Amino acid sequence: MKKGQVHIYSGDGHGKSPAALGQAVISAAAGESVMIIQFLKGRGLRTSEFISRLEPEIRLFRFEKSVDDFTSLSDEKKKEEIANIKNGLNFAKKVLATGECDLLILDEVLGLVDNQIITVEELRTLLEARNEETDVIMTGILLNDEICMLADEVTRVESLKYKRW
Repeated sequence: MKKGQVHIYSGDGHGKSPAALGQAVISAAAGESVMIIQFLKGRGLRTSEFISRLEPEIRLFRFEKSVDDFTSLSDEKKKEEIANIKNGLNFAKKVLATGECDLLILDEVLGLVDNQIITVEELRTLLEARNEETDVIMTGILLNDEICMLADEVTRVESLKYKRW
């Protein structure tokens, strides 16, 4: 990866988050610091003992409190989680502004646009806060021209055959 670029892993196929995690491991192995902020993942990776062993090179954050997937929550719980998600976005903005890491992965951040939690303009503002050295990877299913314009590189993930191990 060239320094200071924005990458998108998108599409309806499986493997976007694993691709981002693979890049996190590659970056950490090269001596870079990595932060991952997960959105809309329910339980996500935060409960994994393996992930905690990767610290301090790779740090994972999840601001949502619910262990359930966002789309399955009641309207009241969604409102609570949206406040938590906004805290996560504010944290991401701070990380980008201070250059606290070399690579920031915003896992499923495009789903925030798809669920109308944030707008593309708010996502653009978030990315504009970054210093020029920080790489950003954004993942999610939604991909349109407006979102593509935010990135230096866009990868579409498509499943030809998928079988959970």
